[in-house]
Amino acid sequence: MTYSTGMRSAVCLAALIAGNAAHAEVTAAQVWEDWKAQLALYGEDNLSIGAEETSSGVLTVRDLALSASDDEVSAQVLIDTITFNEQSDGSVRVTMDDSYPVVITGEDGVVVTILISQQNMEMIVSGEPDAMDYDISADQYKITLQDIVDADVTFTGDAEFAMNDVDLTYNTTVDDLRNISYGGTVASVDVLVDFQIPGGNGEYVTGGGKMVGLTTQAEMSVPLDADFEDPDSLVNDGFAIAGGYTIDSADYVFDINAEGDQASGSISMGSATLTGEMNSSTVGYASNTNNVALSIMSGEFPLPIEISLAEYGVNFRMPTGASDEPADFAVGFDLIDLSISDAIWDLFDGGNVLSRDPATIQLAISGKAKALFDMFDPAQQDAMNDAEMPYELESVSIDTLNINAAGAMVTGDGAFTFDNSDMQTFAPMPRPEGEASVKITGFNALLDNLVAMGLVPEQDVMGARMMVGMFARSTGDDQMETSVEVLPNGQVNVNGNRVR
Repeated sequence: MTYSTGMRSAVCLAALIAGNAAHAEVTAAQVWEDWKAQLALYGEDNLSIGAEETSSGVLTVRDLALSASDDEVSAQVLIDTITFNEQSDGSVRVTMDDSYPVVITGEDGVVVTILISQQNMEMIVSGEPDAMDYDISADQYKITLQDIVDADVTFTGDAEFAMNDVDLTYNTTVDDLRNISYGGTVASVDVLVDFQIPGGNGEYVTGGGKMVGLTTQAEMSVPLDADFEDPDSLVNDGFAIAGGYTIDSADYVFDINAEGDQASGSISMGSATLTGEMNSSTVGYASNTNNVALSIMSGEFPLPIEISLAEYGVNFRMPTGASDEPADFAVGFDLIDLSISDAIWDLFDGGNVLSRDPATIQLAISGKAKALFDMFDPAQQDAMNDAEMPYELESVSIDTLNINAAGAMVTGDGAFTFDNSDMQTFAPMPRPEGEASVKITGFNALLDNLVAMGLVPEQDVMGARMMVGMFARSTGDDQMETSVEVLPNGQVNVNGNRVR
């Protein structure tokens, strides 16, 4: 079985148990009824309750069991006691066991038990029946591996994920959808793994890490009759989410001895951000990490691997819903000031021929396009799969092209629009109009260095020089430029010369 899949399922279940008071009303009974409605999303038959007791504004739920499963794994959350206590100010205080188990069973019969625990957790729900606010705080919220049982073998080890000094706020309103927004901070997150591999003759996996200064925020809309087992229909029916997180810094270390190899190392990073959104009209993602340093020692490699970079980022955005108007799309990649240690350089450049200055690769493309289908609508899936192109392209811009490595540099930009009424001139694509240019510096010097190092044969270099010379014009000492222009009549000019 795949333990990571099981763990993710268990964490989702635990988060649902811990956070569903956000959907509460202002009385204890209303809070609990809303919990049951939300837990029923996993199927009414997957929720069992031992007893419900009410006395003087206090509702106590005993022996709650919640199950979820797919074809490969099932998970069950077991909580002895949950208490909903009406306060004098009209709010509801929710408390539960300090710890409770989550049992994950794979199709192969392997059973993984993890323990969810919380220290000094306080959950207060207030607001109006259709607009709930609540505050959650805890000294610590932790997920810990208890054991793994495979037939008659029981495996134990240390594996835990702990969030410290948790402070979250949550708001929910109900209309045609359940609209949820939340935000908060976690002072630090600790990760620990330390166990012996069963039957591994002393093989082990150890590691640890700490994230500092986690801040999170998100907004989400959920259909009242949401079916989480059908994600396409879920989004088509109104499910939407947008949010992300930031961290101030993170550090990790690891030491692994497995399958005859031993490796150890460390990873550190500065500030990092991640944002994402998904709804019936748009899917987008962006991440950025600063000041990354990686160090690895491995028995299979004779030298330490040391890599650092100033910044790393990835982003994309695409329209997913049919519309009469074009929508934005984008894709980007940033790898800034990548450095590797001299020991690695010396493996292929012992004579120090190439420039060892930090390398940079940046690419950013954006534009507008019309989606021709609602991509999350199951009724349109077959038509979309049969279509040659699910989009109608309106425009494309090369916002950034910057490659600087080994003493050579490539930069460029450009922009094109597309006439979708003319699919013949540049068939099968619509007719473009616009211009792009690329500048290259240090290309010949780089080829000379590669030949001097013996990495590239001289005859191959001659072919490369001739090819570039056909499309680029010299603008200085080892400087070249290529420009491509497409006119409204379909004429194509390269460096001012008509080629079409």
